[in-house]
Amino acid sequence: MAEAAQESYVLRPIETRDDAAMARIIRTVMPEFGATGSGFAINDPEVDWMSRAYAEPRSAYFVVERDGQIIGGGGVAPLVGGEDDTCELRKMYFLPEARGIGAGAAMMARCLQAAREFGFSRCYLETLRGMDAAMRLYERSGFERLQAPLGATGHGGCNTFYLLNL
Repeated sequence: MAEAAQESYVLRPIETRDDAAMARIIRTVMPEFGATGSGFAINDPEVDWMSRAYAEPRSAYFVVERDGQIIGGGGVAPLVGGEDDTCELRKMYFLPEARGIGAGAAMMARCLQAAREFGFSRCYLETLRGMDAAMRLYERSGFERLQAPLGATGHGGCNTFYLLNL
């Protein structure tokens, strides 16, 4: 059954044509968890042009597509204000129909693979208490919780931080 679920979607690099759909997903999912005010990624200018933002060096963004529709995405990029060997797992969000089909684990694996290919030795992420399924995925993937944030992401609304040695 899990095998069939994995075949029901495609994970691929973001394209310009995906920008509007991904912006819609971010603006739909973040409020679900109360992440709407200042200090949250929902307000980042790149939300409307993700394909361009992740075309930068040592950056990649991937989308999950099913039946011609974008249902989620996630990416990696250098950690702003962080060490050169540290990337950040960024803007990984999934619509409800993408949850429970293995897309999160597949996205995590693809993002961490890209991070290693870019030469990063650590991957950092910020999240919000209440995003329990996401935190379980992070912990299953080997991320360890930190007591304080790293870098200068500008996401002061986040209150839970993780780091993974690649």
